[in-house]
Amino acid sequence: MFESLSDKLKLTLRNLRGQGRLTPEHVDAALREIRMALLEADVNYKVAKEFVDSVRVKAEGEEVWNGLKPHEQVVKIVYDELATLMGGTSSRLVFTKQTPNVVMIVGLQGSGKTTSTGKISRWLRDNQERKPLLVSVDVYRPAARAQLKVVGDAVGIPVFESAATDDPMTLVRGATKYAQETGFDTLMIDTAGRLHIDDELMVELEQIKAETKPIEVLFVADAMTGQDAVNSAREFHERVGITGVVLTKMDGDARGGAALSIKQVIGQPVKFVGVGEKYDAIEPFYPDRIAQRILGMGDVLSLIEEVQGKIDEQEAQEQLRKMTSNQFTLEDFRNQLGQFKKLGSMSKLMKMLPEQMTGGVQLSDEQSELVDHQLKRTEAIIDSMTRAERERHTIIDASRKTRIAGGSGSTIAEVNQLLRQYEQMRKMIVQMNRGGLFSGLARKAAGGLASGLGGMLGGGSFGMLGTGPAIDHGDDGSGDQPSRGIRKKKRHKKRR
Repeated sequence: MFESLSDKLKLTLRNLRGQGRLTPEHVDAALREIRMALLEADVNYKVAKEFVDSVRVKAEGEEVWNGLKPHEQVVKIVYDELATLMGGTSSRLVFTKQTPNVVMIVGLQGSGKTTSTGKISRWLRDNQERKPLLVSVDVYRPAARAQLKVVGDAVGIPVFESAATDDPMTLVRGATKYAQETGFDTLMIDTAGRLHIDDELMVELEQIKAETKPIEVLFVADAMTGQDAVNSAREFHERVGITGVVLTKMDGDARGGAALSIKQVIGQPVKFVGVGEKYDAIEPFYPDRIAQRILGMGDVLSLIEEVQGKIDEQEAQEQLRKMTSNQFTLEDFRNQLGQFKKLGSMSKLMKMLPEQMTGGVQLSDEQSELVDHQLKRTEAIIDSMTRAERERHTIIDASRKTRIAGGSGSTIAEVNQLLRQYEQMRKMIVQMNRGGLFSGLARKAAGGLASGLGGMLGGGSFGMLGTGPAIDHGDDGSGDQPSRGIRKKKRHKKRR
């Protein structure tokens, strides 16, 4: 998401950093590059022009070229304007005491309305303690209502069904009454879409809105259609009056022009973004956090929320206790890998970390897949060990390594590398604990993601990328160190 724009903006602002003192000419040149980057990201032409003009006015007002660190002032101004451009603050769905609160989901056919209805319902249940009921009034598209039932079953949200009618208004009234009688506080209406905007569709939406008086009318658009999504949102807003936008397929949109333009063009904010195919792959849209990601500042708050939502807190506390008491085994290491995998791909996590933590290293999709593959390979190696070997790694001798390598489809060298990195990690934990630095472990671990985690995972993936430790193979390819006797002979020969 926003990869193209992010790369160009970071390069432009990095060039400013190289100037000892900024002149108005430096700022003008940077603003021209920023304007071009926005246009290449498919941002609306008028929006891009207004953005650059606003940055210029504020930069001149701050007299950035007279400051001690003028480039930092420019970055701050660009960050503030980016956040403002996308809406300033996050716009949560605000509910009333009315029962039920109605949320209409509208949009063109094929934009992802039905799936988004399920995703948002699940998010509201898990994060805002709502009790949603779903209903589809798409009586025109074959199997549309059956599709919502499949989605509802997948996310664990009930769906109101009535085989006796194909009238949208009758379905809406029936769902509203059922929700009132059975205690559902939120009614999510999945409306019909068309391949193009037509008057018949708009009239139907206006009637449903007048009947249900929804607290939210959310327009769902495919982010990858860029300005077409913005134009469709504007037309829906003029006829129906939408209150927010849901952008799907943001994980596949490297430009981000729709997300950057919609608020300025139609005056309504982006409220959710779809970031994957899974039903939990939806996020509230935080303009300030997105601006941070674009400029390489990371998004630590979202990372923390991701960890809190997907990591077992009790298990994490137990792992911390074992670390501080030097009882951290390979079994615990495997459990940690399982927890880590719940957070998503490595490239996604690294984008949430500030550049100073990752050393500016970012992974391509191919590199991220390589790291994720190495995670699975490391788990396979540990899974091939017996319980005793995982609890007490020192008993793993040459014959055991051969068996483990054969059982996991790896090599003896990879088994040795995993054991070596595991021992190094244990030593680091002991040293940090003795020095009273263990409270900084999370920060150190985050800072080492780009260069050290690959080594901890067996040295395969990051080593191949050139950022991790190389595997030290012995003469026999096993990676074992020479015996003590051989080392003594070598030292003796050197002294002679």
